[in-house]
Amino acid sequence: MFSREEKRKKREVMMKMMAAAAIPYSPLLLRSMASQKPISFAAKTVTSKKGTTGSKPKPKLLTRVEQLRLLSKAEKAGLLSAAEKSGLSLSAIERLGLLSKAEELGVLSAATNPGTATGLLNISLILLVLGPAFVFLVPEDYPWEIGLQVAVALLSIVGGSAAFAASNLVSTLQKSS
Repeated sequence: MFSREEKRKKREVMMKMMAAAAIPYSPLLLRSMASQKPISFAAKTVTSKKGTTGSKPKPKLLTRVEQLRLLSKAEKAGLLSAAEKSGLSLSAIERLGLLSKAEELGVLSAATNPGTATGLLNISLILLVLGPAFVFLVPEDYPWEIGLQVAVALLSIVGGSAAFAASNLVSTLQKSS
């Protein structure tokens, strides 16, 4: 028949199954095995809840866009017609694969990440300081140096302003109503 060791192992397995199913052990208890889900002991392990206490739930991005009426504001401002005049139509977006690229880069998940607004703000400040610092540090001995100063200053101003606006937008979208 069964040795003592085999009986002990079976009893331990049965006790683990009962403990996992949160049913008190009873030698007279009959359970149907057909309707049970397989018990995963790995799913019953204790996990750390670090970061869950005190952390805010991720904002619902589309809900905030709707609450702030951003689509109607973009429509009233004429952003779509301006983008189309500059050559950025829906077919151009599709042809260039911008939506799949945004998906690959995780743009939407970055918009819900609490650290994104701060990171964009830091980038904008760095860029806005970089332009004047570059103009101050680079000498004006040759015309190409002046051209380089103008180019770097313009890029840093445009990039810093865009990063600042994006930081403000992401921060507004992440605020709870």
